[in-house]
Amino acid sequence: MSSQILKTPLPYLALILAHIIWGANFVVAKVTLQEFPPMSLAFLRFALASLFLAPFFLSQTKKVKIDKKDLPKLVAIGVFITSLNIAFFFEGIQKTTAINASLLTLVIPVFSVLSGWWFLKEKILVINLVGITLSLAGAMIIIGLPQILSGNFSPETLTGNTLIVLASLSWVIGATISKQISHKYPTLIITAIAFMVSTMVMFIPAALEYLEDPGWPSKVTVLGLLGLSYITLLSSISAYFLFEWGLSKVGIIAADLFQYIEPFIATFLAIAILEEQISTSFTIGAVFIVVGLYIGTLAKQIHHRHKAHRV
Repeated sequence: MSSQILKTPLPYLALILAHIIWGANFVVAKVTLQEFPPMSLAFLRFALASLFLAPFFLSQTKKVKIDKKDLPKLVAIGVFITSLNIAFFFEGIQKTTAINASLLTLVIPVFSVLSGWWFLKEKILVINLVGITLSLAGAMIIIGLPQILSGNFSPETLTGNTLIVLASLSWVIGATISKQISHKYPTLIITAIAFMVSTMVMFIPAALEYLEDPGWPSKVTVLGLLGLSYITLLSSISAYFLFEWGLSKVGIIAADLFQYIEPFIATFLAIAILEEQISTSFTIGAVFIVVGLYIGTLAKQIHHRHKAHRV
């Protein structure tokens, strides 16, 4: 693949940049949530992203007609892959470290293999099951199972880690539904509808947060606005286009190799900016997850041509 990178470097650079943006998003989200209530930040993110995607969405709908029979699935994708995913993620990352959150999201491909096996009747090998077991064991270590058994654990961190895993599960559920109709619609249409659905879903929780604390908008600083801009313009929009363009040029197998960039970027920034620490249990869990992820997805092209992007 190195020769291909030298011959056509731009698609690979686009993929790398997309994953760098998503990796940094763990730290940016944690900092931004110090100024925004979680559901309000989610609402603003989806509302602004919907506005930016609207022109592209409208141009696509002129070429592709949306079947009314697919609307329930399109709405469900919005509920699971964006609404619940981001709600769990924002609530979780407030209670755990950005380092833990970034690594726990690596179990998504493992959950995807299980989902494809159970619901889409995809074939799975024994070696895949071994890898899945290792990855899930690693996730349990990071979540805090050894500390729970010894009675020495932080309830807040445990809750945060669990919410991050639930965010990953909701993403996989939405992606599984998405696979069923991805052959009919471009990724942009599915994503734009998901954002619009999430804007409506998050409106009431955001309104309740405002009623509870009407003064929170006046406390938002320039740093908070920059965080919102990053999450909306870079993580939700720019990285999406970079990833999709790079994916179209190099294919899904090569593109997947770059997903490991995210936890490294998140870990580096979390240590440098948030002064987070790497624990022994984290290191052990990380080894289990990475090895298990490799074995668990070995000989399995677990994604179809459509791959919902990180939001």
